[in-house]
Amino acid sequence: MIGELKPYPAYKDSGLPWLRQVPAHWSVVRNGSLFGQRSQTGYADLPILEVSLKTGVQVRSFGAAKRKQVMSDLSKYKRAVKGDLAYNTMRMWQGALGVCPADGLVSPAYVVARPYPGVQTQYFASLFRTGDYMAQIDAASRGIVKDRNRLYWDQFKQMQSPCPPPNEQGAIVRILEWANGRLEKTIRAKRRAIELLAEQKQASIQRYLSTGLVSGAALKPTGSLWLGDVPTHWRVSRLKHCITRIEQGWSPQCDAQPAGDDEWGVLKVGCVNKDSFAPLQNKKLPDSLRPDVSLEVHDGDILVSRANTRDLLGLAVLADKPRPKLILSDKLFRFRAKGEHFDSRFLVLALRAKASRAQIESSTNGASSSMQNIGQGVLKNLWLAVPPVEEQRAIVERITVETRPLNDAISRLEREISLLREYRSRLVADVVTGKLDVREAAARLPEGATGDIACVPADEADDSELLDEEATEA
Repeated sequence: MIGELKPYPAYKDSGLPWLRQVPAHWSVVRNGSLFGQRSQTGYADLPILEVSLKTGVQVRSFGAAKRKQVMSDLSKYKRAVKGDLAYNTMRMWQGALGVCPADGLVSPAYVVARPYPGVQTQYFASLFRTGDYMAQIDAASRGIVKDRNRLYWDQFKQMQSPCPPPNEQGAIVRILEWANGRLEKTIRAKRRAIELLAEQKQASIQRYLSTGLVSGAALKPTGSLWLGDVPTHWRVSRLKHCITRIEQGWSPQCDAQPAGDDEWGVLKVGCVNKDSFAPLQNKKLPDSLRPDVSLEVHDGDILVSRANTRDLLGLAVLADKPRPKLILSDKLFRFRAKGEHFDSRFLVLALRAKASRAQIESSTNGASSSMQNIGQGVLKNLWLAVPPVEEQRAIVERITVETRPLNDAISRLEREISLLREYRSRLVADVVTGKLDVREAAARLPEGATGDIACVPADEADDSELLDEEATEA
């Protein structure tokens, strides 16, 4: 059905350079004629709503008593009504917006826009998330530092948007819901395949990290709940005896975009989320700041996330020939394998293994369920099962060979998912800006073929970074 979509029969100039032409029967209007600002307070009994890049607007789940206490004063929180548009003023340029799924309260740092009659909020939420429109939002935002620019109501209401007739807005919403449902089903299936491959890969790694290369080797008890039995010639050691001094980085206020090849960049915590170092996960150091060259990441450094979500906290990677001018952030720890008795690649595998993950997750702390922390003491005191260095290297080589086909399959699936997301983004942009006519296709959809438009992450690797600004804005 989507492949049958064609352009509209007639177009006109929109008067907006970024939009160019729109269907002849569409209008172009200011957002202030589509939405009015809702600034009501004093509804403390309503649930708290939050806005995120990944999930849009949702009811917040409080998993930690400390965060409840921080947010106990709700007198400044704004009321939002189901169907309203809410956006984070500081992150609107990244797509931190959505349609309110229920009546609730939002942070004073958010804007609540109530739709006027004839306005389908979901259509405009999809429009505002397109790349071209977010570029306009970025240009309209104001602030001293680009990464902290805010889009306040006064700027938002002056922005201009294409506006189809109300029934056509509804048709666009329906077709996007239908198409997104089919695409999401395919993406979920590929993600499940990736999970199964990752489980198979982890089982292979775990086997070698627990019993070594020789099947049926004699084992000895370690006395550790985490490690169990290990080969008799292995030793059990705290991590602090295997590594050099642990260092922590620096997180100045950076630009939003990654650094260029010859520019200084500060690494984001997402650089350790995958099995290998991701140097593109960085933010450009402003030209006005002098880099701390002592924090530049070098070949052979082991990086570990200090602050992240529970499942990503404490992940380790080896900086393997990183490009120059990348700086350690304060959300990362850095150390190196000590002397000639420990292999860096083996230590990284051991830190990502089941036993280390269990130790780390049992020692996390943090006021928010979405952001946890570990101290240096937790890392230093991790128990590891360590073979002689020659065997460490042999285990690494065996694991590399055995997991290569699994890594290739995972990479292929991830690329397919990326292409599906690109296709979805392009489809949404073409439909909400009138490049494709969906009226006939939407009319052919069966009854009930609708659902919420899922929000597409702007950068999945950054999902762990908090977007809420209540602590600084309230």
